[in-house]
Amino acid sequence: MPNDRPALRRDEPALPPDHRAEAHLRFIRDTMSRTAEFTAVSGWGGVAMGVTALGAAALAAQQPDVSGWLRVWAAEALVGFAIGAWTTARKAQQHGAPLLSGQGRKFLLGLAPAIFTGLVLTLAVYGFDLDAARYDAVVAGAEPSLSLRLLPGLWLLLYGAGVVSAGMFSIRLIPLLGAALMLVGTLALLSPAAWGDAWMAAGFGGLHLAFGLLIAYRHGG
Repeated sequence: MPNDRPALRRDEPALPPDHRAEAHLRFIRDTMSRTAEFTAVSGWGGVAMGVTALGAAALAAQQPDVSGWLRVWAAEALVGFAIGAWTTARKAQQHGAPLLSGQGRKFLLGLAPAIFTGLVLTLAVYGFDLDAARYDAVVAGAEPSLSLRLLPGLWLLLYGAGVVSAGMFSIRLIPLLGAALMLVGTLALLSPAAWGDAWMAAGFGGLHLAFGLLIAYRHGG
């Protein structure tokens, strides 16, 4: 199997001229794919994620308890993930951009640790609420719980941090979106728990809509 790197040492066997030229071209293409920006983030996917997040915020605000509230946002997270994955894969295919190699893989790896951390913290905070209720540390009608107090800000802050990290391998709008999400998450953590759904609507809804439209307009969909 021919090596993609051109022969650099004198003791390496010389390739025929046509094979050597082909190896040089492969090496240049691979180098360019590793250093280019990942441009397959879908703006229209961001718009769709923003619309579903606004609906989820309205529905979550009507839930009578924290379990119902958490189920709404867990369902929204799955819907948003499915929309983002499908639209980004579709745009990558249309533009011939690799999704699981080169900058695409770095983008996904940059986002994954923050998502995993958010999942673990959600389980820990909700578990604390369940334990508190079990031992009557929280009496009926004593909402807001720790979940309602902390999770909106934590989700926005961690998701924003992941988007900033992943955005280092993508277009400039992506890390800007992440920074804006981190700002909204910080404000949510410093605000009363009753404002949580409003901050979630502003971050996951409004920012996804605004930046999605910008990405769709400037970067081809």
